Amino acid sequence: MSETPRNLSPGSEIWALRPLPDMDEAQFHQWKTLLEHRTGMALAPERKSFLETNIGIRMREIGCGSFQAYYEKIVAGPEAVVEWATLVDRLTVQETRFFRDADAFRLVSDYVMTRPREQLRRRPLEAWSVGCSTGEEAYTLAILLNESMEQLGLPPLYGVTGSDISKPALDKAQKGLFNPRRLNGMDESLRQRYFRAGARNSAEIAEGIRERVCFTRLNVLDLKQAPMQGMNIIFCQNLLIYFRRWRRREIVSRLADHLAPGGLLVLGQGEITGWHPPGLQRVPSEHVLAWIRRQSDDE
Repeated sequence: MSETPRNLSPGSEIWALRPLPDMDEAQFHQWKTLLEHRTGMALAPERKSFLETNIGIRMREIGCGSFQAYYEKIVAGPEAVVEWATLVDRLTVQETRFFRDADAFRLVSDYVMTRPREQLRRRPLEAWSVGCSTGEEAYTLAILLNESMEQLGLPPLYGVTGSDISKPALDKAQKGLFNPRRLNGMDESLRQRYFRAGARNSAEIAEGIRERVCFTRLNVLDLKQAPMQGMNIIFCQNLLIYFRRWRRREIVSRLADHLAPGGLLVLGQGEITGWHPPGLQRVPSEHVLAWIRRQSDDE
C-alpha cells in the first residue's frame, strides 16, 4: 500500500477528489465584493469561473467543503489574516518575465541616458516597481539602471523598490531565483552578465543587482501611506487592468504624487484613457504610455 503524503491526513487525498458545489450568484457577488473592498480588484461576471476555480483549489488543499464556509474562514476565522494572504497570492500573481515590455524598458533607458550627468552624480536614482509580483520587473529596472550608469561612466548610484500585495510573491522575489524560462527573449549578453546557475536548475540574479533592490508589501489602495517619495521612475504595468476606471485614475494620480520633479511614470498600454493630470506631460510615443512630471512643480 502506498504511503500517505506527509502534507495530507489519511483520507484527505480521497476527499480532495470529491466535486465541490458550484458557486451560486449570491456567493460570487459576496466574494467579488470582499475582493474589491480589500484590494480594489473588480471582477466582471465573466470572471466567475476564474474565481470559482482558484478558490476551489485552495479549499481542496485545506479540506473546506463549501464556498460559504471558506468565506467565513477568510472573514472571521482564527487564521483569517494568513489565509487571506495565501488566497490573494493565488488570485493576483500572474505570469511575468524579464524585459516583458521591451519598448517600455527602452524608454526607461533613454530617460536615464538623457538626464543631466551632474544631477546623476549628486543624487541616486530611485525607481519603483508597483505590483512587482515575483520580482522580474524590479530586477529588470535594476539591470537597466546599472547598464545606463556604466555607459555614462558614472558610479552606480541607484536603488529599486518593488512593492506588491502578495507576501508569498515578495518572498520569492527576495530570493532572486527564477525559472530559466522567465529569461526568454532577454539579450544573451545581459543574461550571461547578470545571472548564474542556481539551485535546482534555477537562474540566480547577480548579487550586485540583488543588493540594489528591496521589496515591501503594499496594497495600492494605501498609496497615501506609502513611504516612497521623490521617485525618479515609477513603473506600473499589468496592474490597473484589475480595477474599475475611476479607481485606475485614483491610483495613477496618487502614484504621480510620489514622483520627483522631472520623474517618469510608465503605465501599461491601454490601461487608462482620457487622463490629463496637472503638472505632468505625456511622453510622445506610439508604443509606451508614459508621463514626465514637469520640473516647475516643486522648483
